Amino acid sequence: MAAESHQSSRDLVESPAVMIRIEQIWLSKEPLDMRAGPETCLARVVQRFGAAEPRCAYVFLNKRANRMKVLVHDGFGLWLAARRLHQGRFASPKIWQPEQIELCREQLDALVIGLPWYQVGPDKKITTL
Repeated sequence: MAAESHQSSRDLVESPAVMIRIEQIWLSKEPLDMRAGPETCLARVVQRFGAAEPRCAYVFLNKRANRMKVLVHDGFGLWLAARRLHQGRFASPKIWQPEQIELCREQLDALVIGLPWYQVGPDKKITTL
C-alpha cells in the first residue's frame, strides 16, 4: 500500500500540471493603461472583442510597449498577469495588421521575450520581413 502511494506522488511530481488551459490567444492593437485591474481589462475585452470567451487569453501592451498584461478566462474565472521589460520593448502590432490579432503559441512565446512575434509562424517559418 505504501509503495502505491509513493508511486502516485512521484508521478505527480514528474508530470507537468496544466493549470490554465488556453486554446486561443488574442493581441489587441490598442494600448492599455497598465493601472487597469481585472474589471477594466475585462471591459476592454468585451468592448474590443465582443466577449471574453472561455480558454482564451487577451494580450495588451502599454503605449511605450515595455509592459504587458494578459487576461485569461479559464471557464470559471479570470486570471490577470503582468510583465515588464526593464530594457527594450515588446514588438507592437504593425499598422497594416487588424485591430484584433490571433496569435499562435510560438508567436506569444516570442512576444513575451521581446522578439518580433509577427515574423514567427506555427511551423517556425519566417513569413514577414
